[in-house]
Amino acid sequence: MDDITATKNGVNWQNLGAELVFTQDNLGKYLSFYWEKAPDYGLNEQHIIGQSLETIFTPVDKKTYYFLLEQVISQRLPSQFYCLFIYGAKYLGFELIINPIIPANGIVKSVLVLGNFVGQSKITLIHNSHLPLEQKTLQQLLINITRKLRRTLDLETIKLQVVDSLGEAFGVSRCLLFSYNPQINKLKVETEYRQNNFQIKSMLGYQIELNNEIFFQEAISLKSVLTMDIIERKTENIKSILAVATCYQEETLGLICLYQYDEYRYWTQGEIELIQELAEQVGTSLAHAAIYQKLEQAKIQAEDISRLKSDFLASTSHELRTPLNGIIGFLKLILEGMTDNPEEQGEFIQEAYNSAIHLLNLINDILDIAKIEAGKMDLDLSPVILNNLLTNVESFSRPQAERKNLNFEIKLPKTYKPIIIYGNHQRILQVILNLVGNAIKFTHEGSITINVEIIMKKIQRHHQEFPGLVKIGVSDTGIGVSLDQQDQLFQKFFQVNGGRTREYGGTGLGLAISQKLVETMGGKISFYSMGEGLGSTVTFTIPLQEIPVIKTFNN
Repeated sequence: MDDITATKNGVNWQNLGAELVFTQDNLGKYLSFYWEKAPDYGLNEQHIIGQSLETIFTPVDKKTYYFLLEQVISQRLPSQFYCLFIYGAKYLGFELIINPIIPANGIVKSVLVLGNFVGQSKITLIHNSHLPLEQKTLQQLLINITRKLRRTLDLETIKLQVVDSLGEAFGVSRCLLFSYNPQINKLKVETEYRQNNFQIKSMLGYQIELNNEIFFQEAISLKSVLTMDIIERKTENIKSILAVATCYQEETLGLICLYQYDEYRYWTQGEIELIQELAEQVGTSLAHAAIYQKLEQAKIQAEDISRLKSDFLASTSHELRTPLNGIIGFLKLILEGMTDNPEEQGEFIQEAYNSAIHLLNLINDILDIAKIEAGKMDLDLSPVILNNLLTNVESFSRPQAERKNLNFEIKLPKTYKPIIIYGNHQRILQVILNLVGNAIKFTHEGSITINVEIIMKKIQRHHQEFPGLVKIGVSDTGIGVSLDQQDQLFQKFFQVNGGRTREYGGTGLGLAISQKLVETMGGKISFYSMGEGLGSTVTFTIPLQEIPVIKTFNN
């Protein structure tokens, strides 16, 4: 291919719309050169033609420039970047696009470089805050930052050290550490460094939709340092951005982003390599700190569970001994012939039987909790007639309520046919009896009310579609629960005000068991109380098998 004419007199370079235009061969020799501002800087274009970039008009980072030149020629694709040239004692910054010159035979041996001048006054030997760092300085910087990261396993401390260390070392306007959530494809700012002399708003907590940001998508995809110079941006006066992904075992954790606001930033290959290596160290440190944090949380949780179990066993041992002692005591009286007549013997047998049933219920609660913890709570589900189930509840619970002079009421919607729900008959009965039993136990005067409500809303449960839900609520006028303890009611082994409620008996496992049973059947359970002494309401939902026809007042 014939060399392109070297000067503006041979080719009308102005038609290309670029201030700087030159061609080079694959070794970096200038084949032609034109810069409209060359006379302003004492640069003679004719002296550059035929010279290597090693000798005149030289990129400060020749290694990176040669790499990009070779990449454009081998891949036959353009490359855009910011490059800092040195000519005499002047540093000249340009935004460049290197384009492959593809001849008829398809073998690329030269490139066409187009550029726009971005400034010289701000990039001088005196203004050294953004000049490339020396290799020794880079190595020491890496050692210092890595040493800081290894001194702690506190996640927040590591995040702050990353942005502060990088921001100060490279003199950038802003340094951000993003976390990455692949499920929602978003980045979120976790920590931030801002240079004092820049009046820029904080971005802490700010989220970026990756679908709208190609640059950040590429940074995450490539898992290597990516830089970009922005010529025009309406939202912020950002000139240059550097981004690199933080990873651990091939999983992307987030991004480190460095921003330059005051001028275009030139990054040397050495600086890029340091940031890449540091990003790998950060990824490892963040992952280890996160694992340590989870272990600490698991340890605290295990200690809490262990303490709750100990409290539970201490209180439950008394509950188990009481009915057992009753059984043994009454049977012993009978065996020793201490009864005066058959009627009294029958009473002793009945009391022993009642204690045995009470003990059985306590043991069943403990076995149910054991099944829940082992993940073996499997239920057979089928249509259940709610009206019949509530009849069983009433026959069992009404006498208990009346013995305490409590009013007992069941409120059902008026329907032409019985309400049919989908669940396990025995377990739904267990839940309702559990809730009603608690209500009777903790209520001294007033009433116990079971209220049934039909919710017409289609739902998906157990891979089936149901036409609605039945909401069953058990309300009482009893002792209630303080607002600060209500969130803990469904925790396993938790008893509200253990000392205060122990006088009522029981294991305190009822709500935890009921919650698991209801959730297994596709429903939800909730507890409401306005506070101590103001009564309580527990509601739970069960899928509705079919919508019943509701009676109206006119029927």
